[in-house]
Parts: sequence; structure tokens; C-alpha cells
Amino acid sequence: MQINILFKFATKLAKFQQFLSGDMRREKYISALIKVGEFIHRFFAKNKSEYGDREEKFSEILRKTERENPWFTQENLEYALVHWGQILNKKNIEKWQNPYRFSLRPKKIGLVLAGNIPMVGFHDVLSVILSGHVPFIKYSSKDRVLIPFLLDLWNEFSENELVYEEEVEKLENFDAVIATGSNHTARYLEYYFRDYPKIIRKNRTSVAVLDGEESHEDLQCLSQDIFRYFGLGCRNVTHVMMPEKFETERLFESFENFSGVSKHHKYYNNYEYNRAVFLLNQEKFWDNNFVIIKEDEQLFSPLAVVYISRYSDFSQVGEYTEKNKENIQCVVSGNPKRIKDSIFFGTSQKPDLSAYADNTDTMKFLEML
Repeated sequence: MQINILFKFATKLAKFQQFLSGDMRREKYISALIKVGEFIHRFFAKNKSEYGDREEKFSEILRKTERENPWFTQENLEYALVHWGQILNKKNIEKWQNPYRFSLRPKKIGLVLAGNIPMVGFHDVLSVILSGHVPFIKYSSKDRVLIPFLLDLWNEFSENELVYEEEVEKLENFDAVIATGSNHTARYLEYYFRDYPKIIRKNRTSVAVLDGEESHEDLQCLSQDIFRYFGLGCRNVTHVMMPEKFETERLFESFENFSGVSKHHKYYNNYEYNRAVFLLNQEKFWDNNFVIIKEDEQLFSPLAVVYISRYSDFSQVGEYTEKNKENIQCVVSGNPKRIKDSIFFGTSQKPDLSAYADNTDTMKFLEML
């Protein structure tokens, strides 16, 4: 009897020590991650005195990233990274992490990352590591330089507590998977990973809702939601809903700050192609030499095209968003109190850490494994 009691006590003590060790490890991970955020912030603030050769290496990484993927311009890389530098602080990370428990039984999590906009897969990698699991990462061929650099930096700052991850070309011997692809690819992924716990993400896009009371400044903020990253992200607005009498010319006036996209050859090729198609089909559209506005009820517009639809009654807005909710990542507006679950113009590309792709709680999924 006494031996059993001692054995149970020893088992509980070992589990407590394991928990304490895991908790302490997590604190070190978070502390090191905060330093990564500080590094990014100081780099773009041109305050580089503390980090020595790391800044030169980071500069080269940014140049290499654009060489390998011309969509990732230095301007867009800076925009994405400055946002990460702002949100990777103690307050934000703890607020994000506090509702969840740190896993004491690490699982191998296969990650198939997207590469449509800079750093888009970084959130999944953070989620896996901070939840106590190990990411086995299949990077997109369009974004395989920047995230590995930041993970190496995180490891350097972690005081010899190994931030373990592994880059793979093919996922094998894993326990669960998080994958992102097109709607077509997603069907294949659903079948291929059918026997595993999984999150499979599909194509999504975003919608803007105008009520006619918007200022010019509001519409300029909306331009950020449309043009940032050339419109390639799921949080980019591709469809604008507006009152019947709203003048499209007001949109064109607000778009002028992004006229520089016409100098990007890949973007401009898309613009010219879609313009030619609409002309050949004799379709009605508005054009300002770098973006096309076209009336269309469809949610997803081609690159360099913004679809608009008009409503006579505000209830039509709710009907449209409800009908398309499985394909909408976010809704932007000038009045989030009036528009259910919407966010302010200009904020779609600045999500906080608890804003999950496809609105699926990644941390909750990882916690349950």
C-alpha cells in the first residue's frame, strides 16, 4: 500500500515538474519572440546599433526574397514586417496565448504554407511552436527565405532553448496537418490527409460596404484594403457594395495613391489582359489606366479588377454577406457598429494575433491534439 502511495506521489511530482519545465520553456520562447519583434521594429526604424551583422544579413534576405518572388516588393515586405514588429510584444502575445494550455506531449504538425503575400504562413508556425508542438514545414516556392531567417533569429534569442522546426519537401510521419491551397487543391488535400486531424484552408476574399457617408480619407483607407500586396491576399477587398447613387468617380479619386502599381510589370500585365477581355466581350466597365471597376455580383474579381454591386435597401448587404460567408475572410466598413462583424477601412491587412485564417481557431485545434 505504502509503495503504491509513494509511486503515485512520484508520478504526480514528475508530471508537475514536467509541467513547470514546459511552462518555463514557453516563457523563454515568448521572451525570445518579443526580441524578434523588437529586432524588426528597430530595423525599419533605422535604429540598428544593437544587432551587429544581423542587420546586413536581414537586408540581403529582403533583397533575395524580392528576387525570388517579384510580387514581394521591398515596400510590401516592409509593410508586412512592420506590422509583425508592432504586434509581437508581451501584451499582445500573452493576450493571444492565455486562453490556451501548453502541450506536454509534443506532436508533429505538418504545415503546408501559402505564399501569396509576405509572411502569410508565419502565424501558423508561431501557433504550432507556442502550443508545444513541432512544425514540419513545407514552404511555398514563392516564400521560402524570410520565415526561416526569422525562425533562426528566434532560436538565437531563446537562450539555448531550441525553437525546433524542420523544413521538408514532402510531409511524412506527422500527427496532424494544417494546409492552405486553392479551392481545387483543397479538395485534393482533404482526400490526401483524410485520416489525420487537419485544418484545410481554401480561397477566401474580402468585401467592403459603403453607406454613402464616407469621407475621402475613409475611401483612401479602403484603397489600402484593395491594393496592398497587389490584391493577392484573402484579406484584400475584391468586391465593394455601395448605395445606388454612389458615384464610382469617388473611388477612382481615392485610388490615386496607388497608381504606382501600374509600374509593376506583373500587375500591369494582368490589368491589360483583363481590360482586353472586357473590351472583346463588349462589357461595361470603368477604367483609370491601372485598375478596372466593373458591376458584378460575383465575390472574387480578377487581379487589377474591383467588382461593385449596388443596393437599394441595407438588408441586401446582410443577405449578400450571409450568402457568401464561407468565402469571405473579412468585411470592412466605415461603421463597424452598423455592419455586423466588420472592421474599419484600412485595417484588413493589420490583423491581430487572434485573427485566424478562415476564422478557424488554430490554437484551439492544436490544443485538442
